[in-house]
Formats: sequence, structure tokens, C-alpha cells
Amino acid sequence: MNTGEPWPLPSWAESRVRRMQARLHLWATSDPGRRFDDLYNLIHHPDFLAVAWERVSGSKGARSPGADRVIPAFISDAADVAAFLNDTREQLKARTFTPLPVRERMIPKAGSPGKFRRLGIPSAMDRLVQAALVLVLEPIFEADFKPVSYGFRPKRRAQDAIAEIHAFGSRNYHWVFEADITACFGELAHSAILDRVRLRVGDKRVLALVKSFLKAGIMSEAGQVEGTASGTPQGGIESPLLASIALPVLDEHFCAKDHHGTRWQREKHRMNGGAYYRMIRYAVLCRARHKSAYAEVRVMPTLAAEGPAWRAGRRLLVGITRWVPAVARGCRGTRAGCPVAGSGRGWCRAGGRGRGPAP
Repeated sequence: MNTGEPWPLPSWAESRVRRMQARLHLWATSDPGRRFDDLYNLIHHPDFLAVAWERVSGSKGARSPGADRVIPAFISDAADVAAFLNDTREQLKARTFTPLPVRERMIPKAGSPGKFRRLGIPSAMDRLVQAALVLVLEPIFEADFKPVSYGFRPKRRAQDAIAEIHAFGSRNYHWVFEADITACFGELAHSAILDRVRLRVGDKRVLALVKSFLKAGIMSEAGQVEGTASGTPQGGIESPLLASIALPVLDEHFCAKDHHGTRWQREKHRMNGGAYYRMIRYAVLCRARHKSAYAEVRVMPTLAAEGPAWRAGRRLLVGITRWVPAVARGCRGTRAGCPVAGSGRGWCRAGGRGRGPAP
């Protein structure tokens, strides 16, 4: 594409990008051991950059500047957008692109008075390149993700994970054990992330690009730049994908243990004092009463730079029938003693089978 040529229309670019993503996903699914060697050219392809810019400029964070103090929402003129995209593409093609440190911003933690969450806001050009990188890598790694994972994945929501918990509740599963990964984004080791990326990506240019984002550093609110020895900044576009690429180690660990053969063998295993379980992992909780997920934290794989990364921030063991939807249990808030009768909330503690509250 010459510098003077117009950039493709977003609708046309979107259709071509989706076709390419479908091919990448098909190739990754049909060959689980395949490593993709020529992906860098897709990252700086005009179609991918055009779609990436549409997502960056249309996001909720488009009005937040990064370390470069450039606000993506203010790059709205067609000539300015074309110049910005051309500059980004030329830097990527010449291999001169270097990410800037993310700008630190502390925001209050919901439900935790006095505690703050550390966000890292990338620069405008970094967000564009990260969005293009996600467009290329996401369909490849989606082929490897386990169905038990609902966090940071397209067309999957926390509500879907909750629906699966309800389904297991009707199949003789009675308890929910919830565990929270402490500082998930901040404690993932860079070597662990890159090792997982290398399983599917053989293009050294893409690997170098991912590593450069991990090592970009963070500029504090006081203006000082700090290095990042581990973790991926929470707030970056590619951070959820990199976390999703690393966390399947947890899924694989437990999915290999939760199979106990036939129904008769599972019942025998339970009668002998054993336990069988199903793991469900998801990220954003949609309501306070949905803080439930199957997990086990006695033995955890190590992904931190120093020490175990899987530390349980909260452990909650509850009867699975305590917070099931009333409709799922046949109660519409009309049973005697139903605590939600007439409230319109639709959550019933009274209905369904259960073994009482957890000890």
C-alpha cells in the first residue's frame, strides 16, 4: 500500500479481517501442533490496522491519554487518521516501532474501601498496535482454550459460567468452592507468557513485539518510569489475551484430574471418601451474588517470577442451592417462606435440593 493511497473502509476491512481470522482459527484447530511463522505481515496490513483503529477510537478509554498525552478520540479528521495509520504502519514495517511506558492510574477498588487498583494506560500508537496484535493472535489461541474458561474470551460472559454452575447443580453437584487469583495481571511471569505464546507462534518478529510490550515499563503518577519484571499492565488491550494465554495451564492441570470414569465409578469414588468436581474459570463477576466458581487451590502450577502465582484471595464454600435462580428450581417467588417473594429479584434460597449450608 502506497502512502498516498486511501485507507480501506472499515466495513470492507472488517469483512476481510473476519475471513482471515476464520482461516487462522481453522488452521489452528485442524493442526493442534502447528506453529505460525508469518504473522507479522498481518499486524501491519492495512485491513487489520483499519479495524484495530475503529476499535481503539470507539472504545470507552478513547478519551484517556497515555504517556504521549495523545487522546485517540481527538484524532477524528480523515487526514489525521490516515497520517497516524501511515506512520504506525511504516514504523512496524521498518521494525523501528518501540512501545512507550504505560501511564499509571490508580482507581478505587469496587467493594474495597481504601484499596486501589493499578491501571496502565498505553499510548495511542501502542493501543493501535496492540489491537492489531489481538486481531491476529486471538483466533489462533481460541482453538486451544478449554471450554471451562469464560474469562476474557469473545462471545463468552460471566453469565454463561453461572448458567453452567446451575446446570451442574442439577447433576448432583452440591457445593461451590470459590477462589480468587491474587494480582493475576501483576504476577504472571514474562517467561511463562512467552513460553505459551511460542507454542503457537514461530514468527520471531511477533514474539519480539509481545516481549517489547511486556518490558515497556510504567510511568508513575509522579512522572518516574519503572521497569516491569513481571506481569502485564492491567488496562492494556493485549493484557487480557496474554492472561488468557497463560491461564490455560490452570485449566489443563485440573481438567486432567476431574475425570473419574463412568457414573458408577464416580459414585464408587465418592462412597470411598473421594470427591469429584468440575472447574469453571471466569473473570468479571456480573453481580455480587454470583461470586462462585469451581476451583481447587491445594496444588497450583507456578507462573510467577518468584513463588506461586495462584494464591487464593478469597475462599468461599457454599451450598450450590443457596444462590440458584428461582426459575431454575421451579420457584417463582411464591413458595411459603421464600425470602424473595414479591421482591422481583428472582433469587431463592429456599427451593431445590441441598445438604444445607457449608460447615
